[in-house]
Amino acid sequence: MQRPDLAKAVLAGDRRALARAITLVESNRADHRADAVKLLETLAGSGRQALRIGLSGTPGVGKSTFIEAFGLMLTGQGLRVAVLAVDPSSARSGGSILGDKTRMEHLSRDPLAFIRPSPSQAQLGGVARRSREAVALCEAAGFDVVLIETVGVGQSETLVADMTDIFVLLMAPAGGDELQGVKRGIMEIADLILVNKADGDLKPAALRTLADYAGALRLLRRRPHDPAGFPKALPVSALAAEGLAEAWDEMQTLAAWRRESGHFAARRAEQARAWFEAEVRAGLLARLTTDPATRKALSTLGDAVAEGKATPAAAAAEMLARLG
Repeated sequence: MQRPDLAKAVLAGDRRALARAITLVESNRADHRADAVKLLETLAGSGRQALRIGLSGTPGVGKSTFIEAFGLMLTGQGLRVAVLAVDPSSARSGGSILGDKTRMEHLSRDPLAFIRPSPSQAQLGGVARRSREAVALCEAAGFDVVLIETVGVGQSETLVADMTDIFVLLMAPAGGDELQGVKRGIMEIADLILVNKADGDLKPAALRTLADYAGALRLLRRRPHDPAGFPKALPVSALAAEGLAEAWDEMQTLAAWRRESGHFAARRAEQARAWFEAEVRAGLLARLTTDPATRKALSTLGDAVAEGKATPAAAAAEMLARLG
């Protein structure tokens, strides 16, 4: 499909076209990258916006189960939901290991939903390198809510906050991490903490864990982009579909307040600047492997360091000087 036709199909909400467009932006081929940039430029004028929600949590906390239950609740209200699930990558093929789409069987068949698993490809921060562009494509396709599920590797997953409007941290009861709330890191950037599995025999433990997190949040310094009472902790049960409506109400309340106060637009502007700077850094790093002269210089200096003829610091300074 040619780029103008692909752009029209994406704007029309064609899910197959959207999948092809995301494949295009994820490609590392130079010709594909050029086409992807043109496609994104074409779609940028659509003016469509979705509520971007980032979701993180430790492995086994039930992120996929929560997203399926939460997504089905939203589609039941007539909302179009896109899920970008970032999976760990295979060290051999570079592809996705877990395949979250297979664990969201019901949501994947919903005509109002779109699920796209993407391999992280060793990208730090819990998201894939082209996640920002995938979000932009989903917005252009007319989705109302875009959920970004991170890999789930721990407190370093803060990059997702640079591309979302609301960041949700999913926690398990009695996980032994209750005191992590007082640490700087992922807890500090969360807008909502949802204690999952608050059902059955685990419910008392979930409520105790909830109280611990609520207390920890009160110790954090008040952020200027939060209304009174935020960030907050809530109990949910993805399995029993309990607490999901309350969590959605809180997300809408927070998003509405940020829109009215101007923080929503300001945050989007900051995220766009961060996206630009990330692209510049990635382009500079790519020059080390794509430009023959630069690659040769890098190899020569690397050999000098390995042989003890130059220190790493001096060789790095020379390499940077050659880059100009």
